[in-house]
Amino acid sequence: MQVVKTISEVREIVKDWRKQGYSVGLVPTMGYLHEGHQSLISKSASQNDKTVVSVFVNPIQFAPTEDLATYPRDLERDMQKVEEAGGDLIFNPEPSEMYPDHFTSFIDTTETTELLCAVTRPTHFRGVCTVVGKLFNIVAPDRAYFGQKDAQQLATIKRFARDLNFDIEIISCPIVRENDGLAKSSRNTYLSPEERKAALILSQSLAKGKAAIEAGENDSKKIIDIIRQNLETEPLAKVDYVEVVDFENIQRVKQIKGETLVAIAVYIGKTRLIDNFIVCK
Repeated sequence: MQVVKTISEVREIVKDWRKQGYSVGLVPTMGYLHEGHQSLISKSASQNDKTVVSVFVNPIQFAPTEDLATYPRDLERDMQKVEEAGGDLIFNPEPSEMYPDHFTSFIDTTETTELLCAVTRPTHFRGVCTVVGKLFNIVAPDRAYFGQKDAQQLATIKRFARDLNFDIEIISCPIVRENDGLAKSSRNTYLSPEERKAALILSQSLAKGKAAIEAGENDSKKIIDIIRQNLETEPLAKVDYVEVVDFENIQRVKQIKGETLVAIAVYIGKTRLIDNFIVCK
């Protein structure tokens, strides 16, 4: 598995691929890869001749109080995961490569970044959009792959790619879960055995909300109440938010219709986990 550290190296490799007529997919990640990331890489490998996987813990999407220093990292493990899934190249830059001295240019977004995770992480999406925009410019892929677990991120990237005229197809991939229903996340490694068991309350509570919708309930407040009440049965869970929004604009809706995102964020101990489902009515 080839790993490169500089922007110039990536561009030279992709330029050579283009000369050979290859299509290129991009999977942006922060590393410590799991089966969810591998599903994105496999999807890219099935749709493109070559796949670039970025492994970069992006400092500007972390607030000072968040877990930048302790975020899990294991490049050797990531190399194996990328190879298993069919990726061709890992781009693993240092922060100084992506953000040289006097870096002052950022991608800001509105509307899709007003609610959900943006309330408690107000600088997060500015950092996400900036690094993804840089990766789009560096790799210039035909397609880029993002998981539905980070649904607000997915909607925001779709929006800024459209607004800023990136000629890149944004591919959404479904949430990958553990056998017991917990959405796969690099932050799951923070959970103690007791907390890992408690974390199942997220998927269980969403399942109750989804069942109510499938039974005919369309009132957003009632769905929120069903999910929140079930979350509150778990003593180790502290609810950050339960929201029902339209998936394109990430704005609250009173009635579930069209493409609707039901999203939650919950602290299990000190670990903040997110999960969601999307319905189309």
